[in-house]
Amino acid sequence: MHLRLGYKASAEQFGPRELLDFGTLAEELGFDSIFVSDHFQPWRHNGGHAPFSLAWLGALGAKTSRVLLGTSVLAPSFRYQPAIVAQAFATLGVLFPRRVVLGMGTGESMNETPATGLAWPEQKERTQRFREALDLIETLWRGERISYVGQFYKTSKATIYDRPENPVPIYVAGAGPLMAKLAGEKAQGFICTSGKNRDLYTETLLPNLAAGLEKAGRAPDSIDRMIEMKVTFDTDRKRALEDTRNWGALALSQQEKHDVEDPIEMERLADALPVERTASRWIVSDDAEEHVEKLKEYIDMGFNHLVFHAPGADQPRFLKLYSEQVLPLLRKRFG
Repeated sequence: MHLRLGYKASAEQFGPRELLDFGTLAEELGFDSIFVSDHFQPWRHNGGHAPFSLAWLGALGAKTSRVLLGTSVLAPSFRYQPAIVAQAFATLGVLFPRRVVLGMGTGESMNETPATGLAWPEQKERTQRFREALDLIETLWRGERISYVGQFYKTSKATIYDRPENPVPIYVAGAGPLMAKLAGEKAQGFICTSGKNRDLYTETLLPNLAAGLEKAGRAPDSIDRMIEMKVTFDTDRKRALEDTRNWGALALSQQEKHDVEDPIEMERLADALPVERTASRWIVSDDAEEHVEKLKEYIDMGFNHLVFHAPGADQPRFLKLYSEQVLPLLRKRFG
């Protein structure tokens, strides 16, 4: 198994200029990939950020030379017409060959509703839109003068003229069986996040991913199994714990944040949580060996691409500590 170790550029927490500095530092320190979220609005109103991910990826690509770049994740079904997503990532693929990934998901109301004014549809429609968007993007990358007529999207004699020699890999994000199976059938990568019940990964996500691969007649090792690892690592354990407060929204249950479209309300709900609750989604540690043991649980499940998301305000400190103490241990043990 080839293990990839990446960095999650926290676009909701930092402005685009300092985020570029963190991305270039991550490459210098030996991280293999950098993924950025595509949010129109951040999780927090006060002190939050939401740079346009596609512009930011172009800037990061120009400042780096080696790391894999991608979105984790973009929803191609509401704010964007899928043809524009296809054009944007074709351009990135030409500029940075073999270094770009299109990570896609069905979206969240907090990102899609404020920019469009659309009523947020049920999951069934969101999945239908996603399937159609995925099909349209791939169709545009393969052919010319595409007149596409779907339930949600249409094109008329559309051609993407500047396409990369090697198609941009598509990674599908999912937190349930349908999207995991779809990833296995159609995608080059699967994306999920850490910190949830172990059974979700071992009994739902990974088995359905395998079922999708089998249905499509694909080899089990033909897909990148990527997971965003929520980690807070510091030589000061108290500091590592307190850093999770900024991301309290991740600890809210689906019922608590269902249909919350306003970052002010999301921030209020998150700030009401005690630190023990905000830390519940994170691997909190001040010991590298202990930390790697906890990461090992996910590697043993079958994930081969770990993208580390740290919640602290001092990202250079995290990147340096992690590259010095954690990454070498992981590479020594798992290759």
